[in-house]
Amino acid sequence: MAEGYFPRWTEKSAGTIMPDERLPTGQTIVVGLQHVVAMFGSTVLAPILMGFDPNLAILFSGVATLLFFLVTGGRVPSYLGSSFAFIGPVLVATGATVAGGPNPNIGVALGGIIAAGAVYTAIGLIVMGAGHAWIEKVMPPVVTGAIVAAIGLVLAPIAIASASGTGPGNADGSGFARFIALATVAAVGLLAVHAPGMWRRLPILLGAIAGYLLYLVLANGLGMGAPIDFSGVGKAAWIGLPNLASPVFDARAMVLIAPVAVILVAENLGHIKGIAAMTGRNLDPLIGRAFLGDGIATMLSGSAGGTGVTTYAENMGVMAVTRIFSTLMFVAAAFIAILLGFSPKFGALILTIPGPVLGGLSIVVFGLIAATAGRIWVENKVDFSNPRNLITVAVALVLGAGNFKLTIAGFTLDGIGTATFGCILLYHMLREPSAE
Repeated sequence: MAEGYFPRWTEKSAGTIMPDERLPTGQTIVVGLQHVVAMFGSTVLAPILMGFDPNLAILFSGVATLLFFLVTGGRVPSYLGSSFAFIGPVLVATGATVAGGPNPNIGVALGGIIAAGAVYTAIGLIVMGAGHAWIEKVMPPVVTGAIVAAIGLVLAPIAIASASGTGPGNADGSGFARFIALATVAAVGLLAVHAPGMWRRLPILLGAIAGYLLYLVLANGLGMGAPIDFSGVGKAAWIGLPNLASPVFDARAMVLIAPVAVILVAENLGHIKGIAAMTGRNLDPLIGRAFLGDGIATMLSGSAGGTGVTTYAENMGVMAVTRIFSTLMFVAAAFIAILLGFSPKFGALILTIPGPVLGGLSIVVFGLIAATAGRIWVENKVDFSNPRNLITVAVALVLGAGNFKLTIAGFTLDGIGTATFGCILLYHMLREPSAE
């Protein structure tokens, strides 16, 4: 790596572009826009499902990416977007029963997000001082996979409620709502498998557009459902300040949401390892800084009304295809996202997405969260013939699926919390005496 805190980016216009290299300015902006498109679907969907302002989430995804760039010295190519790991704890902490509706308890959720960011930041500082090996010992792949699976299972009933016609925009519980939800699911699946080229990398975004257009034709055009109301879009200004929100530090919510830091650690660690493999660079010395940048960015976002953030696999996929890893393209992407965040009209348009479409997207996204556990176990060759691994995962899955709640000293952990702490404790408790 080049000397100094930041690399001395060398201009290059062909072949593989490494993190300390850069494209010409015009190409950098275009590639940055492509990364905005890649992160857009997930970064918008997560806040909508939690009842947050999606426009603010887009803005803070840009701010978070810039902050991450600064903390890591511009050496780790990553985009930070809304984290889905927060959805379950936030909905539980705020008392939501369906995904996608207005959330009057946003302040309580923000306090919890800041708590998670603080824990994450502390872990980053410890890693910077002591190295990262201890994290892999405390949370090996069998444990992180179990936690991820539990998150997806806790969210499943919320997804089904939204898709079955009991969520916002589906008040009548009609078969029309279910049809739209299932059509959206099918669209996402077909696009993920059959879309050409780079479009295959954007199934959530394109699936949402397909479901939206189908609903628009059938409801607004043929009168088969409640029409989409565009009056808010017409009234909204093209440029304006976002709707900020203040955190409320509720101890119960903080206990519920803070454990998400464990998921963010595992997620970020996996992404850094993946980027290192693609670039052939050893990024282990930067793991602590990456955790620190993500943790501070999460606290900053939560302090003003944004969602918790994490490094995005969607953008890793784009890098894998394009072989462009320049960190400067993420600076361009961040500024584009910030500009979008200052457009109330853009935010108002996002809020017109019908409830049945959100329900269909929720089924896919929440299912993918749970299914990611399988990928973690397979890639790390977790041995399920080992009773220790099998029992750890089995208990975590049921605690999550059943949303097992546990009250200790007045604080209540939901299924995600009990699965997280339960599988970590159980895994280490079941260690054989001869094991290291």
